[in-house]
Parts: sequence; structure tokens; C-alpha cells
Amino acid sequence: MGHQGRVVTNQRRQLAGLVALLAGCAALLGLVGVPELALAQESGAAPQTAYRDVPFMGSRNIVWVIAQLHLLLAGFVLGVPIFAWLCEIVGWKSGDKRYDKLAKEFTKLLTSSYATTALFGGILLFLLIGFYPKLMAYLTDVFFPSFLVYCALFLVETATLYLYWYGWDAMAEGNGKKFHIFLGFLLNVFAFFIMIVPNSWATFQASPVVIAEGTDFERAWAATWNPTWWPVNIHRLIANVVLGGYICGAYAGIRYLSAKSQEERYHYDWMGYVGNFIGVFGLLPLPFAGYWLMREIYQYNQQMGITLMGGFLSWLFILQAMLIGVLFLGSNYYFWLGITHRIPGSEGQYRKPIMAMLIILLLCLAVWMTPHSLVASLEEAQKMGGTHHPLLGVFGVMSAKMTVSNLMVLVTFMSFIMYWRAGKVDTAGWAKVAKAVMGAVLALAGLAVIVLGVWGYFVPAIIRINYFSTSQVGIVIFVMLTITPLTALLLKSAKTTTEMVWGKMPPRAGYSLVLNAVMVILLMTLMGYARSSSRVHWHVYGVMRDSSQYAFSPALGYAAAFMALNTFLFCMLVAFIFWVATMGDKAKAAGSKGQVEPGGIPAMAGGAPALDESAAPKL
Repeated sequence: MGHQGRVVTNQRRQLAGLVALLAGCAALLGLVGVPELALAQESGAAPQTAYRDVPFMGSRNIVWVIAQLHLLLAGFVLGVPIFAWLCEIVGWKSGDKRYDKLAKEFTKLLTSSYATTALFGGILLFLLIGFYPKLMAYLTDVFFPSFLVYCALFLVETATLYLYWYGWDAMAEGNGKKFHIFLGFLLNVFAFFIMIVPNSWATFQASPVVIAEGTDFERAWAATWNPTWWPVNIHRLIANVVLGGYICGAYAGIRYLSAKSQEERYHYDWMGYVGNFIGVFGLLPLPFAGYWLMREIYQYNQQMGITLMGGFLSWLFILQAMLIGVLFLGSNYYFWLGITHRIPGSEGQYRKPIMAMLIILLLCLAVWMTPHSLVASLEEAQKMGGTHHPLLGVFGVMSAKMTVSNLMVLVTFMSFIMYWRAGKVDTAGWAKVAKAVMGAVLALAGLAVIVLGVWGYFVPAIIRINYFSTSQVGIVIFVMLTITPLTALLLKSAKTTTEMVWGKMPPRAGYSLVLNAVMVILLMTLMGYARSSSRVHWHVYGVMRDSSQYAFSPALGYAAAFMALNTFLFCMLVAFIFWVATMGDKAKAAGSKGQVEPGGIPAMAGGAPALDESAAPKL
């Protein structure tokens, strides 16, 4: 069995080496090809071919699929290092080896996905150069200095990731651990810059800033700092955390459902809890970042904003509301299952507040999903007196949708707080005052959000957008910043009455984790299509017109089919990556049943033998 373990390890290393080699070749060829395009542009010799196509499949469809898969993989590998690093810090500070083991397991998923992400990035670059040579020559002329920065960042991030992963056991104690945590910090810094550099290329296409004079660096910097660059950076950073958290939660859910021992059920139940927590933690501020992005789009170009929110793309936001609503429901449902199954004797205690929160969430979701105008026949429109329903049409405007989205965030936040406090009794002398303050803050905040939402119907749009909607967001953020530290202080001296029992969740908890991950993936594919389609028939909005046969926005049904296809392919890809990542675990499990020679088995998911031994007494 030890031999089998070494064989698996060698196979994995060979596979990783092969993939890394392919990715490196892709990056190198891309780097070599880009200057050629730049030189061609400088010499005034424009490419003879503006577009190339593939019969039957279509160049745009191929680029659509590859680009979406690359972006989803990139979101995962950029989001995972954040909470893996945070888990390692928690484990280091608290001395709880479970967090260190969890951080290493997260990082193992990262290493398995990293080469695949780079590989898809290289393929995407080849396709763009081949299918859109004229567009790529233009972008190269504008952004060439940032291409070099991106390559440099990619190299240092790869080196840092290798040090971080392979040095985990060697730097497990003392100053070595501090240096290892510093490597994790560097990894996240490089990952952040790797995200924002290509974001400038994409946002430039939607909100270009073009200057004809100055050095190459000055022109590239002006194009980089375009109006939607930072809103997209912040929105994508948070979205990556949400995606990474929910995918790790889904991984834990599947492993929990297939677990054969109580030890595995314990571990993957706990991992699923952490993954869901991270996903919800990112989900709460995500609507605010999305609102900021849409506000900047409106300010940059009102027509683009109207195309997104008031034109044919507006129906996508009904789908968005449904997906986000299901995500909120799924996340809360997992919290509620945790309360009723992990904390013995709590079923009756929390039934009423859970039912109240469920009703509020469903009512808010119903309002959020109500369209502004209906697809109705002439006879139906005549009966309604127009395309707007006389009663439900009131819920179709932004004032109502901003109100219910903020209420859903508040309810989810309180659901999280309730789970955090479950099974504990406050012992601090000021606990009653603190709880009264928290209750008052929550009640007044909910009331203020509703009042501003209703008031928004009677004021001009500019006041509602610039003052009322932003005030609603500020109120919800104030609630989070007030109640979170107060709860943490109360729990420091709280008495635990009932310990959480891990590994007792019903199977539907694992299914809900998988559902949440699918909802996030669908959501990201949907909004990617919406942002690209808002440019309509422009490669670079208002600067370079799309003159190809694909100079139109795909119909919603056609787009929905591609969203579903991309989601399915990404899920299959992630499942394959996770399957490869767990081969070592299976080899070790098989090896543990027989005689194993010392050091002859691959490292278990997330842990050195020392970590496993130290964690064992806790089970």
C-alpha cells in the first residue's frame, strides 16, 4: 500500500508538472505574441484580418465558454487564499490544530485548481489573438506595460504559492510559522493585484478613458483608472470570497454525504459550517458593492445603465433576484439546521424566530422578483390599464427592491447572530443593557429602511439614488458594525450550556451546501453576460465598434442556455479537480488498513501526521 501511495503521489506530481508546463508554454507564447501585435500597431501595419470564425460553433461562443470557465476558476483560486490564510492565523493564535488542518485542506484545493486556471487563461489568450486580432492589437497598444506587470505578478505569485504549500510542514512551529503566515499574506497581496490588472482591461471596454498623448505608461495608467475599475475590483474581490466559500462548503457537503466513519462526518460537517460561514460573510456586503458598481455605470453613461436596468437586460435582474433569494434562503436554512441538529434541546426554543425569519425572507423575495412591466397580451394589458399591474406594479421599482434586499441582509445577519449565540447564556452584568441596545438598534434600523423605501416613491430619482438608497445601505452596515462587536464581547464571558455536536446533520444539509454553490456559479455567469451585453455593438464602448457578424447581444433564451452550459462544465471541472485532489486521501485510507512503511504514504488532506495525532483526542 505504501508503494501505491508513492505511485499516486508521483502521478499527481507528473500531472501537475505537465499542466504547469502547458500553462507556462501558453503564457510564454502569449508574451511572445503580444509584442508582435504591438510592433505591428506601431509600424502602422494593421492586421489584415479583423476577425476569424469557426464554422458551426462560432468564435464568440467558444470565447464565451472558455472565458467564463477561466473567470470562475480564477475567482475560486483568488478567493480561497484569503480564508485559508485567515484560518491559519486563527489556528496559530488559538492553538487549535483543527484550523491549521482546515487551512491546509483549503490550500490543497487551491493547488489543484491553480494550474487548470492558468491553462484556461493561456487558451483564452490564444483564442482572443486568433479570433480578434484587430481588437487585441488595439488593446495591446493601450495596455502593453500592464501586460508585463501581469506576467511578473504571475511569476512571483506562483513561486509564493509553491513555498506556501510545500513549506507547510517544514515551517509548522516558531519563527518558521510566522514566516509561513507572512508567505500567506504575500500570496494574497499578489493575488489581489493579479485580479485588478486584468480587471482594468475588461472595465476599459465598458468605460474607456483614452488619451492620445504621453508615454506608454501614462496612456496605460489613464486607461487602467477608468470609472468602473475600482467598483468592479471591490465587487469581484467580495464575489471571489463568496464563490470560494460556497464551493469549499459544497466540497465539504459532498464529502460529508459520502463519509464512512464518524471521524469523517465530524470533520466535513465542521468544514461545511466554516465554508457556509465564509460564503455568508461575503454575501452580506456583496449587494452594497453591486449597488456601487451600478451607480458608477449610471454616472459614466446613463444609456448603458438604462440598457442594463431598464432595457431588454432588465429581465436578467429578475433572474438575479431569484438566484440571490434562493442563496439567502439556502444559507439561512443551513444555519437553522445547524441550530436544531447540532445543539441538543434547541428545536423548540428557536422554532418561532426561525418561522418569523422565513416568512420575512419569502415576502422580501416575492417583492424583489416582481417585474416592473409584464409580458402581457393586448387583452391583458387593456384589463390592467397598461403594462403595469395596478397593485403589483408598485413593487417593480428600485425603491421597493432596495428596501427588501436590505431587509434580507438584516434577517440573514440576525440568523447568523442567533446561531452564534445558540447554546450559551450571558453572564456579564451589563448583558441586559447590551441586549436591549442591540434589539433597539435592529428594530429602528428595520423601521428606517422601510420608511426610506416608502418615502422613495415621492421624491425625484436623483434624491432616491444619491441619498435614500445610500442611507439604507449605511444603516444596515451600521447594524453590523454595532451588533457584531457587542455580541463578541458578551460571548467572551458567556457560559456554554450545550456543546455543539458535530457530524449529526441530516443529509439535506449537504445538499443545501451544494445548492448554494450552484446558485453562486449561475449568478456569476448571469452577471458576466449582463455586463458584456451592456456594451451592445461595441468592443470598446464608444471607441471601437464591433463590425463582426456577432455585433449584437444574444437573446435571453440563448444566453440562458450558455449560462447553464457554463455552470455545468464548471461543476464537472471542479468535480474532476477535487477528485484528483482526494486521490491521496483514498490511498492513505487504503494504506492504513495494512502495513505501511514509514513515510511511504502521501500527506493526508490538510495535515501532517503530527496534526492528525494532535486532533485525534478532540474527536
